[in-house]
Amino acid sequence: MSGHSKWNNIKRKKEKTDAQRAKIFTKVGRELAVAVKEGGADPSVNYKLRDCIAKAKASNVPNDNIERIIKKAAGGDGGDYENITYEGYGPSGVAIIVETLTDNRNRTAGNLRHYFSKHGGNLGSSGCVSFMFAKKGIIVIDAEEIDVSKLEEDAIESGATDFVEEDDCFVIYTEKEDYEAVCEYLKNKGYSFLSSEIGMVPDNYVSLSEEEAAKVSNLIDILEEDEDIQNVWHNLK
Repeated sequence: MSGHSKWNNIKRKKEKTDAQRAKIFTKVGRELAVAVKEGGADPSVNYKLRDCIAKAKASNVPNDNIERIIKKAAGGDGGDYENITYEGYGPSGVAIIVETLTDNRNRTAGNLRHYFSKHGGNLGSSGCVSFMFAKKGIIVIDAEEIDVSKLEEDAIESGATDFVEEDDCFVIYTEKEDYEAVCEYLKNKGYSFLSSEIGMVPDNYVSLSEEEAAKVSNLIDILEEDEDIQNVWHNLK
């Protein structure tokens, strides 16, 4: 998974401007609130909340903010957000899946149509590209000071299905149903994650010229800046 990869941007995102950081905090806050609403405020029994807390810390969200969001959501004041997934094609026919958390679906849908149209793509109907992807667990580990052979061995022992070295990160893939067990196994082995989540992994990737790929990357960047958009998945190599 190369080119415009969300993994090789994780560290860079921690160094963004205050305005950009505020958007990241807003997105993470929504995920925390929804996780509490769906599974309760106790991370020891709510695995999704544990993942969200880890994600929040990886994004440098202060602990006080995390605790305040969880407490607020537990009291029933976490906002009324719904998960809506959109699908479409970017420039040169690149398949794109956009996962959102929104309190105004009309605003979100309108913004998405504008982004796709302005940047040479088109928003499609549900199912138009999702058949090209599989839902899998995705665990990202910083490559610094990591014994590659040991990590690969531990990943295999944990039940992971694939292990990829990409830029300055290692990406470990799991079957959806094995995700929690693999995460626990690797954490017990002492590994820290840059990120971990269930995501959409394409069956195949498309290769484009540098110019064409840049157009797709521009669209993805715009999508990721929107506060309503949590994740953008694509099949650009």
